[in-house]
Amino acid sequence: MSIPQQVELSHIPVLIDETVAFLDASKGGTFLDCTFGGGGHTQAILEANQQNFVYAIDCDPAAKLRAQEFSTNHKNFRFYQINFADVSCIQLPQFSGILIDLGVSSFQLDDEKRGFSFKYHVPMDMRLDNSKNQTASEFIKYASERDLVTAIRDYGEEENWRKIVTMILSYRKNDDVIYADTLANKIADCTPAHRRHKIHPATKTFQGIRIFINDELKNIENALPALFDKLLIGGRLAVISFHSLEDRIVKKFFNKMAGKSIDKFDSRPQQERKSYASILTKKPFSPNENEICRNVRSRSAKLRVLAKTHEV
Repeated sequence: MSIPQQVELSHIPVLIDETVAFLDASKGGTFLDCTFGGGGHTQAILEANQQNFVYAIDCDPAAKLRAQEFSTNHKNFRFYQINFADVSCIQLPQFSGILIDLGVSSFQLDDEKRGFSFKYHVPMDMRLDNSKNQTASEFIKYASERDLVTAIRDYGEEENWRKIVTMILSYRKNDDVIYADTLANKIADCTPAHRRHKIHPATKTFQGIRIFINDELKNIENALPALFDKLLIGGRLAVISFHSLEDRIVKKFFNKMAGKSIDKFDSRPQQERKSYASILTKKPFSPNENEICRNVRSRSAKLRVLAKTHEV
């Protein structure tokens, strides 16, 4: 399969109106976009008030190139190429609002050379920062059985994980499954008909592998306290998640900061809990039918927002 020299890429920001409204961006302030991507959310925040200043970060080298072009038209903007988990490593001000969009951008998904999609016959990369760490193909070829189970069963939440792990261990000797479309087809072949739902049978496996090689869940756990610390009193933290494991981490952290029970196993008496924030979204906001029609990739998005009331 030939690879076109140039691919037209586009990105549609998710829950953009709701995010800007919850961040109270129209009142003016200094904001942090932790996942710049194509700059859609940053653009909307800047347009909400001419006095707004946005700092943006992203670990993807391709996002840095887009940010350089973006900055030529926006004087109230500054960009750093880092992972949001490392936000404490750079000098930043206190913020009126902070946004994390945990989804993989369309720029990454649609660029076949990045190997996120199972539509193309290319080695799988899947690194959010493709300048470091192992690729998904290297993980598939060399990972222990235990790590494969962790990625596919635990992170991907794939019910058919046993057959998929067995298949990978069987076929990886001859490099068949290091290619995205080949692995996806073999996953489909070993998936029973009654488990083939609306999504492609390989979707959860690919998602789990991506989460594993990028250490995404640990990065979220490390980032949330550091970002909360960067908020002004009254400042708001908005998080858009796309996966149940991501959303669970966000929900627990928000409940902890708000002095609530973090989960059903938290039996601490109320006097032992301290409240540093209030939760502005009793239930997470999800895209409406119109947005899903415009952008099917938004269908699993969930927006949660927290307002800081006290310093920790």
